[in-house]
Amino acid sequence: MSTLSILCISGPNLQLLGAREPSIYGTTTLDEIHTALAAAAQVLSATVTCRQSNHEGDIVTWIGEALGKHDGILINPGALTHTSIAIYDAIKAVAIPTIEVHLSNPDARESFRRRSRVAAACMGRVAGFGDESYRLALEGLVRALWRKTHTP
Repeated sequence: MSTLSILCISGPNLQLLGAREPSIYGTTTLDEIHTALAAAAQVLSATVTCRQSNHEGDIVTWIGEALGKHDGILINPGALTHTSIAIYDAIKAVAIPTIEVHLSNPDARESFRRRSRVAAACMGRVAGFGDESYRLALEGLVRALWRKTHTP
């Protein structure tokens, strides 16, 4: 199997993981998640490029720049999940298989968190497994990409 390239994007306030509301988001930092994700990617014959921004425009730009460079995208848009039509449009425009990722389960939280503006542009969603959500999403994405390229 050739090496797959995955872009992992995390949105607003996720740089605060480990200290931010640990009862909801756990105590694992985003750097620790990225390190674990890189190790998991290697086992799956993939590479992962991880980025984080508090700015919607950065995220939209990174998605656009992924075209021709990355085979898949993992995205945790954070609070932008519930508001960003721009991120939805960017994912649709590049047509790169994308998985929406959340540490907590938005459907079990406040009502305003139960609607995702980006979900309809994604092939799937992994939520509610804490820091493991990223790894589970990576595994699902890599398997889906492999099936897509190796099915007769």
